[in-house]
Amino acid sequence: MTHLSVGPASVVAAKATSSAWHVHDTRLILVAVVGIALIVVLIAALDLHPFLALILGSAFVGIASGIDVQDVIKNFETGVGATLMEVGLLIALGAMLGKLLAESGGADRVVDTLVRRAGPRMLPWAMGLVALIVGLPMFFEIGLVLLLPVIVLVTKKSELPLMRIAIPALAGLSVLHGLIPPHPGPLVAISQIHADLGITLALGVVVAIPTAIICGPLFSILAAKWVPVGPPAQAGGVVTEREGTGVAADDVTRPPSFAVTLATILFPVVLMLLKALADVVWDDSMPTARKIADFIGEPLVALTLAVLLASVTFGYAVGFSGKAISKRLGDSLGPIAAILLIVGAGGGFKQTLVGAGVGDSIGKAAHNSGVPLLVVGWLLAVAIRLATGSATVATTTAAGIVGPLAGSLGSAHLALLALAVGCGSLFLSHVNDAGFWLVNQSFGLTVGQTFKTWSVMETLVSTVGFGFVSILWAVT
Repeated sequence: MTHLSVGPASVVAAKATSSAWHVHDTRLILVAVVGIALIVVLIAALDLHPFLALILGSAFVGIASGIDVQDVIKNFETGVGATLMEVGLLIALGAMLGKLLAESGGADRVVDTLVRRAGPRMLPWAMGLVALIVGLPMFFEIGLVLLLPVIVLVTKKSELPLMRIAIPALAGLSVLHGLIPPHPGPLVAISQIHADLGITLALGVVVAIPTAIICGPLFSILAAKWVPVGPPAQAGGVVTEREGTGVAADDVTRPPSFAVTLATILFPVVLMLLKALADVVWDDSMPTARKIADFIGEPLVALTLAVLLASVTFGYAVGFSGKAISKRLGDSLGPIAAILLIVGAGGGFKQTLVGAGVGDSIGKAAHNSGVPLLVVGWLLAVAIRLATGSATVATTTAAGIVGPLAGSLGSAHLALLALAVGCGSLFLSHVNDAGFWLVNQSFGLTVGQTFKTWSVMETLVSTVGFGFVSILWAVT
């Protein structure tokens, strides 16, 4: 779930609505399909490393689509750079935070409290609730990085299958990412369709809660049967089991309390939520306060401050020396190198597709199709999501196309159209989505297992969410 934009949605919409379908558009769609299939075959059948497979797939798509070779390279490098600029630093900071959380005993404290109070049967529901709270103000990738050590350790302590714990958390994060402001996709859709923010937020919550329940705790029962795996020994650079013991480091003299641990985990969440609230509530009469809130609420700043706080609460306060804290922070970065490369290459492949014009071709195919506007918005977002791998690109492009056609709708229907586009943008995450590889590498899954769990869950979120949107459309 990367957030790279391809330019103003109005420009994309203009291209889609003013240009006729050409043979080249058909060629682009076929090339995109073959490129995606090539990556899957290289990884699943030939056991090629995903990083190399994504590079080869990008080269094929770029060259076969007729783009100049230099532009093929430039598009890929741009996608890698933009993805790592946006996600890579956050993954590194999250790994640092998670390392201190695990080795201080804080993660064990959270896990013990959850397991003791929730019980095995309620743990999937508890994880879904935690994900909804943590994911409200932040991007999917940040929420996953923050929750990753908790997911793995809860799985270890409860002895439940990994998917019973992971899927509810992933579903909660994904639903919020696609439907609820202040996430970038919903905000773009609201702007392009001229929907009311408050109405969209209210209806989005109505859609998000049952969708997260169905696609999270309930679907996790099936997912755990399809992929009956346990937690990996390492996840996203966070050591979740220290020399087989699963306990805090030996030099911890006073493990953090549950309250301190929870406060430290939620600290970056609160900062980002403050920024979101400041952008919505505070006007220009409080410029200084708003600037401060905007600065400290930026994900990079918030997570940096969180790591500094954790160095105290999970470091000095538990008995670590400065040298021990520094060593642990350094140790957290080694295991995430492969994840960063794969996530970056996924962003490069996505930008290769975008640069080839696949999104424009899909927009042309849907324009003037005669299908109801609500369905058009959803299908457009689905198609662009499948082709480009970006939920935000899908939302931006689809909203830009249907926005000019929605002028006669009432405020509630405008909000629901924006939500339909958001639902479509979550459909079937696969090999061209950096989020696919983040989940794949974080939980130590094979490509097939990732498709059976994460990809199916994303498809369910998209279709179930759209189902609830359609019901509300019919009754409003």
